[in-house]
Amino acid sequence: MSANKKIKAKAEQVKGKTKEGVGRALGNEEMTIKGHAEKSKGDLREAKEKAKGSARKVKDALEP
Repeated sequence: MSANKKIKAKAEQVKGKTKEGVGRALGNEEMTIKGHAEKSKGDLREAKEKAKGSARKVKDALEP
């Protein structure tokens, strides 16, 4: 996973988790939902990059 994309995914996760926590603390359901969605988006981005990295490793291992 490229460092830039990894940082972007982690930042998205942290921002979403923070927004979700603030929303819960304030009793703001909309903010909680948006924060959860943003965190999930970061989780998916990270999983995608890990899968791409794994595919590259397999490809490199199979090449002579």
